[in-house]
Amino acid sequence: MRASVGALVLALIVAAAVTPLVRTLARRAGVVDAPGGRRVHTKVIPRLGGIAVVLGFFAPLFALAFTQSDVAGMFFEDPLRAVGLAGGGLLVAALGAWDDIRGVRAWHKLAVQLIAALIAWGCGFRMENLTLPFVGELDLGVFGLPITLLWIAAVVNAMNLIDGLDGLAGGIAFFACLTNFVVAALNGNPLVMLLAAALGGAILGFLLYNFNPATIFMGDSGSMFLGFILATTSMIGSSIQGSTTVAILVPLISLGVPIMDTLFAMVRRIMERRPIFSPDRGHIHHRLLDLGITHRRAVLILYGVSVLFTAAAITIALGRNWQVGVALLVLTVAMLGLARFVGYFEYLQIRRRQRQHIHSRGTERLRVAVPELIRALEDIDRDDIPAMLERFAQVAELLEIELEPRGEGAMRGLSSVRWIAAEDAYPTGAREPVRASFDVLSAHAKLKVAWLSDDGDVSPQADILLQIAADALERRVKASLPAPARDPGAPVEAEVVEPLRDSRPA
Repeated sequence: MRASVGALVLALIVAAAVTPLVRTLARRAGVVDAPGGRRVHTKVIPRLGGIAVVLGFFAPLFALAFTQSDVAGMFFEDPLRAVGLAGGGLLVAALGAWDDIRGVRAWHKLAVQLIAALIAWGCGFRMENLTLPFVGELDLGVFGLPITLLWIAAVVNAMNLIDGLDGLAGGIAFFACLTNFVVAALNGNPLVMLLAAALGGAILGFLLYNFNPATIFMGDSGSMFLGFILATTSMIGSSIQGSTTVAILVPLISLGVPIMDTLFAMVRRIMERRPIFSPDRGHIHHRLLDLGITHRRAVLILYGVSVLFTAAAITIALGRNWQVGVALLVLTVAMLGLARFVGYFEYLQIRRRQRQHIHSRGTERLRVAVPELIRALEDIDRDDIPAMLERFAQVAELLEIELEPRGEGAMRGLSSVRWIAAEDAYPTGAREPVRASFDVLSAHAKLKVAWLSDDGDVSPQADILLQIAADALERRVKASLPAPARDPGAPVEAEVVEPLRDSRPA
C-alpha cells in the first residue's frame, strides 16, 4: 500500500509540474486547438497535454528500478511485461502526438494501434481464457489473439472518442483506475495497485489544468495512452487464479460511458451510411450540451454515471453469480435510461427518416415540379396563376393546393385558388395527408399545400422545395402588382446626373 501511495504522489507531482511546460511549448509551436466546427470551446487551447500524463505515469515505474521492494521484484521479474507496457504505451502516445501536430488518417491510426497491441501480446498481455457468469471458464484458444487485439484497440478508441469536454476523458479514466485499484487490493495484487495508482496520480496532476475551464487539452497523445494502459493493466489480473472475470468484466463496466458512446457511434454511423471513423456531433457529451446543459454540468453528470459504474463493477467483482446477473441487469437499464435521456433513440429515428425522405416519391415529384413552376412563372400573366398552380399540383402529385389572397385592394384581379385531387388519384387505404402551411407571401397571399405521407411528418427536403416554390410565386405576384399612385401635391425630386469621367490614363 505504501508503494501505491508513493506512486500516486510522485505521478501527481510530476504531471502537475510538467503540464505548464508542455502548455508553453505547445503554444509556441502552434500545436493548438482552434474553436469552431464540432469543438465546444471558444478560445485557442494548446494540445499535447498527454505528454505530461505519460511522464507522470512512468516516473514511479522508473523509480522502482532503484528500490528493493517486493513490488519492484514483481514488476521486473518478467522484463517482457515492462517492455510491452512501455513500448506499446509510448508507441500509441507518439502516434497521438503526431496526430495532434500533423494529423493522421483514421485507418493509419488503427494500424499503429494494432501494432502496439501486437507488441503487448508478444510481451505477455494476453486473453487466453475467461471466466463468465453462469458459464464458467472458457478457453479462447486461437481466438485469444484477435480478441486481445480487439480489446486493446476498442478501449484505446473509446477513450479517444469520449475526449470531447474539459476533463471528461481524464475523469472517466481516473474512476476506472480507482476501480482497478480497489479490486486489485481486495484480490491481493500489489502490482495492479501500483499501476492504477501511478496512472491515477498522473491524471489528477493533469486535471489541475484540464478541468473546466481548461488551459490545455491532453489531445490524442493522452487519450490513446490512457486507453492502452487501462486495457493492458486489466489483463495483468488474469494471471491470478479465479480473477479473469475481474480482469475483463470489471474494467469493461468501469469504462461503461466511453464504451457505450463508442457502440452508439458505430450504430449511428452505420444507420447513416457513413464511414465508421467519420467525426460528428452525436456523442453523448454533445447530446447533453444540445439539451442546454452547461459544459461543467455535463462533465459532472458523466462523472456521476462513471461513479455508478465503478460501484457496480466493484460489486460484480465481489458478488456471486446471481449478484453479478442483477448488477448487469441494473446497468443495462441505466445505460438505456441514459441513452433515452440524451435522445439517442429519437436522434437515430429522425436521421433514419431524413435519409428515407431524400429519395422518397414525394420528394422526387417536387424536385421535378418546382423547376417547371419557376419556368412557368416567367412567361405568364397574373390571370394564368390559378391554372399554373393546378398544373404544379398535378405534377407534384399533391392532394390539395390553395392560394388565399390577402390585403385590401392589393390583390385585385387575383381570386382564391383551391385545387383538390380526384378521389382515385391516390390508392385506397392510404394514411391521412400531412398538411403543410406556408405563409411566406407576407401581406399578399398565403399558400397552403397538402400531400400524403407514409410516416406522418414533413421531410426537410419537401419543406425546402415547397419554400422555394412559394418564394418564386411571391416574386411573381409582387412584380405584377401596380405601382403605388404618387401624390400630385408631393414635390418632384430632380434626378442628379453626374458627368462622365474620362477613365483614360493621364
